[in-house]
Amino acid sequence: MPNQQDEIGLLDRPLVLPCGAVLKNRLIKSAMSDSLGNGAGNATAPQARLYEKWAEGGVALAIIGEVQFDPRFPERPGNLVLSDDADFEALRELTSRASINHAHIWPQIGHAGGLSHPPISEPRGPSPLDIGEFHCDGMLAEDVEQLPAQYAQAAAVAKSVGFTGVQIHAGHGFLLSQFLSPLFNRREDQYGGDLASRCRIVINVIAAVREAVGEAFPIGIKINTTDQLDGGLTQTDALAAIALLDNTSLDLIELSGGSYFPGAASSSDRVASGPYFVEFAEKAKQVTRIPLVVTGGFKTRAQVVDTIAKHAADAVGLARALVLNPALPKDWLADNDGNLSFPSFSSPPPGGITAWFTMRLTAIGKDEEASFNPELHTAIDEYEARDDARCAVWRARFGGSE
Repeated sequence: MPNQQDEIGLLDRPLVLPCGAVLKNRLIKSAMSDSLGNGAGNATAPQARLYEKWAEGGVALAIIGEVQFDPRFPERPGNLVLSDDADFEALRELTSRASINHAHIWPQIGHAGGLSHPPISEPRGPSPLDIGEFHCDGMLAEDVEQLPAQYAQAAAVAKSVGFTGVQIHAGHGFLLSQFLSPLFNRREDQYGGDLASRCRIVINVIAAVREAVGEAFPIGIKINTTDQLDGGLTQTDALAAIALLDNTSLDLIELSGGSYFPGAASSSDRVASGPYFVEFAEKAKQVTRIPLVVTGGFKTRAQVVDTIAKHAADAVGLARALVLNPALPKDWLADNDGNLSFPSFSSPPPGGITAWFTMRLTAIGKDEEASFNPELHTAIDEYEARDDARCAVWRARFGGSE
């Protein structure tokens, strides 16, 4: 076990990525679907303020969740869309404010695939599926073959508007995660079958993004350690996938788990007191030279320090903890535990806790977090009403299902 002397200043040590970029410390704001886009795929002032606060609070890197390149397949109507006709001025305002204090700001570039939001999409994944209430169509081979160029174009847009890196989303049951999962990927062509074939499109996307952004621009990926679904991605396959990714030009691999598949258990809604994926991270460290971030369930400084000190990961991702206290890194970097109290909800409905935290993100972006204290049902109602209104805006801007 590491001794106390080894742990002094541990979180404040810079992390040099393979491309040469430097993260100033070991604390990362993991991607969340902040739902602060304007409904037409563009950034907003509250969104810029939110990420500015996290930069002020001391994070080394903040990642904006669920940033789309194809408006036909969004996760929610509050997502950003990185397209050639996006509001570049709003995006540059966002990145300039989010990158103060030497913080990095990356978009998590993704495609929701079979989990695309039905009111504004016709969900389409690697294979056609009907499982309970879940339904999606399958992608044609030419659709799959277009993906690397589409991810690359979005990454080029991100670089042009001031993002300091990008993360490719291959976790939580969205499109690239679906390709990795035998539950969702039942293809019989070169993109389905054994793990290497299921991983092919992910590796092709990484190569295309690297060509688009150059050697010195950071590229990360978020990948599941397990889908937590019967018949889904196992930890054995996840480790094998990480070994394959070790041969790519990635700069950072973030480990998470779970899926937003209907009825699946949510990792972030667990009652467990400790981090979820540290044991897996220790195994992953043995199969890759690429720096690792582990995310999920961190609630105390001691948990983070222990993970870094025993070399289970190179950095730790935080999400809800940073929603409760955007300045938490300042406390933890100063060797203080900080004042962090997670709310308790009685019998929350599926997605209810996520709605509460999402509405708190809105309050932070409006500098109203001090007065934020709604009942859970109120937060859910406000969240759903806002999404309903934004769906109409999204359809007017991009088209989509009624």
